[in-house]
Amino acid sequence: MGLLLGLLLLDHLTVVTYGHPILEAPESVTGPWKGDVNIPCTYGPLQGYTQVLVKWLVHHGLDPVTIFLHDSSGDHIQQAKYRGRLQVNHKIPGDVSLQLNTLEMDDRSHYTCEVTWQTPNGNQVVRDKIIELRVRKFSVSKPTVTTGSGYGFTVPQGMSISLQCQAWGSPPINYAWYKEQTNNPEPIKVAVLSTLLFKPAMVADSGSYFCTAKARVGSEQRSNTVKFVVEGKDLPIFFIVLIISLCCIVVFIMAYVMLCRKTSQQEHVYEVARTHAREASNSGEAWRVGIFTGCCSSKEPSSQTPGNDYSEDPCLGQENQTIAWINSDYAHLLHTASTDYELLATKDTGVC
Repeated sequence: MGLLLGLLLLDHLTVVTYGHPILEAPESVTGPWKGDVNIPCTYGPLQGYTQVLVKWLVHHGLDPVTIFLHDSSGDHIQQAKYRGRLQVNHKIPGDVSLQLNTLEMDDRSHYTCEVTWQTPNGNQVVRDKIIELRVRKFSVSKPTVTTGSGYGFTVPQGMSISLQCQAWGSPPINYAWYKEQTNNPEPIKVAVLSTLLFKPAMVADSGSYFCTAKARVGSEQRSNTVKFVVEGKDLPIFFIVLIISLCCIVVFIMAYVMLCRKTSQQEHVYEVARTHAREASNSGEAWRVGIFTGCCSSKEPSSQTPGNDYSEDPCLGQENQTIAWINSDYAHLLHTASTDYELLATKDTGVC
């Protein structure tokens, strides 16, 4: 008898030293039909107490049925009805809340959260809480508009940013985005998604926007209008003047190069003609190249000496010249036009 009293006293001292584990959970939770719900169940971890078992039970009829079990071997979903849409949180110590997705009307029931700990003296302590789950069909709430960055509703040009429309209600929830017009009271529909993406944002995207949301039940709800501003990147006046100056310099250089190239080509043509004339003279052959543009003098040259015979008489309409290579390798035509050309090349004498 004394031994039994001693053991009870020791157990009492252990409980006093380490305290009792306490589960905390609400009496009832309401979730949206076809939506998701979190059934809270938490406790404060105590030194010396080790969690060894977590159970979630649902009350159908008189006897509760285990739907979830977590032990040293892992998570186990006991009912096929809940597979794929039930999970229990393990990320935060002391949080064993139940997440139930895609609620159906027959999910309404009483759920029991049960936790078992091992005490420092090797005994086990069990605590539980019963929570009522209610399932309702909710009309959609008034949507709110947020941005996907810390810039708010004023952003620099070229940045990728999104406007997000969020509402709560029985899914599915259908969203739409509208942009207000300056000269027309009727807004323009710009998207039918919950997220309006600007990739990248341009100055023309600036304006007033709002979104709407519609659930399975209830009327369509509209958000407040937000003013979205995209700021352009203006160049300083110094850079603008510099760019214009550089463009003018480039144009001037190109024009100068083209003019020099044209002048060089003309000088090269006449130099070729004089060179071949000298070669013909050195070889002892009398080659003459006559250049006519339609009305040259027909007088005989005064001598038979080799060389180029250029007429000094003015010719009407003289606009074009033809230079022919004597060795027949190629001909270079300069300033081609409708004027008749005549090339006379004779070995001894030439007549115009």
